[in-house]
Amino acid sequence: MVTTWLIYLGVGACAGLLAGLLGVGGGIIIVPMLVFVFSYQHLPGPDIQHLALGTSLATIMFTSLSSLRAHHTHKAVNWQVFRRITPGIIAGTLFGSWIAAQLSTRFLKGFFIIFTYYVATQMLLNIKPKPNRLLPGPTGMTAVGGGIGVVSSLVGIGGGSMSVPFLIWCNISMHNAIGTSAAIGFPIALAGAIGYVVNGLSVNDLPPQTLGFIYLPALFGIAVASFGTAPLGARLAHRIPVPKLKKIFALLLFSIGTKMLFGLLAG
Repeated sequence: MVTTWLIYLGVGACAGLLAGLLGVGGGIIIVPMLVFVFSYQHLPGPDIQHLALGTSLATIMFTSLSSLRAHHTHKAVNWQVFRRITPGIIAGTLFGSWIAAQLSTRFLKGFFIIFTYYVATQMLLNIKPKPNRLLPGPTGMTAVGGGIGVVSSLVGIGGGSMSVPFLIWCNISMHNAIGTSAAIGFPIALAGAIGYVVNGLSVNDLPPQTLGFIYLPALFGIAVASFGTAPLGARLAHRIPVPKLKKIFALLLFSIGTKMLFGLLAG
């Protein structure tokens, strides 16, 4: 039990640091780690991925709040963009959590593995769109927000791997894109957590200490640690060469994705 709590705290510390430093919300690390820990705890196999996704989004509520406050202090959050994209974000995330509840753990794991490889390739090759257009109008922003919300809820992340490239493409500077992405992560996490709670309440045989598809001990341990390290990551984002760190992180993601893939094929 003590070992499990230490793992939760360690995952939370890493997730908070990554959220502030790279604007990725930490979910890309939280989800696979929770899958491994939940399997170690012998939680119900058919619901492990759903519990990992729901718990990840619930923890990102705290991570993103801490991270966005730190980025706001550095004047790196474009609140106009945040207001314009949030309605689509909320609608898409709620819809995505409903879709996830209808899918099997095996399918969701496969989708997450594909997404992990995508993010890792994007970071390793430093693939960034050229800033050659302005932000779209209300309909376009709602559609983009909806798409980011759906995918984010299916993989349990704060959407930074999609929102940051989109904002850079729309001529938002890198630091402002990361800061605004951290802010966007909060409505994603809030709507996603609500969606996974509501859709999980009717599921039978979930383990004790769950609220829908959210496993409360993991939520508490990760949230406590991540809330403290997110501001540190945000400060470091303005002082250290982030591109080099992204390449190291990309290699870590490739190894995590490959481990999950072997586990999926073995199952």
